[in-house]
Amino acid sequence: MTIPYQLTTLLYGPGDVVPGSGMTDEEALAHARKNFAHMEFCLVRDWIWVDLDVSEEQRLHLAQTQRQPALIYAHSVVYDSARRWDVGDFVRTSLLSQLTDGFQFITLNSVYLLLGPGIRKQSSPEIVSSII
Repeated sequence: MTIPYQLTTLLYGPGDVVPGSGMTDEEALAHARKNFAHMEFCLVRDWIWVDLDVSEEQRLHLAQTQRQPALIYAHSVVYDSARRWDVGDFVRTSLLSQLTDGFQFITLNSVYLLLGPGIRKQSSPEIVSSII
């Protein structure tokens, strides 16, 4: 399969449905402002949890730097506290550092609140790196 086909499949193909937060956008914004005032945060919808296919050696290296081989691609930014993205933009996160409460995807730089249901898939780092 070609990279364009694999990328299209990753972004728009089927996957395993997983729950996110059932909060409204307004409730999520209030929650983030209250609980993550010390961090940048971003509210997202229509998201994909991507588990990266990595070797055990790569997994161990990531663990040493407090990261896990997973990231989020979201088709829709609801709000970004740092104004890196506009409402409606897509976003690809950096690697997962910690997941809390089942919907707070924390990287070393930001907290992403996963709103509504999402999809979980696997992909290679090469395919994911082709997402701008």
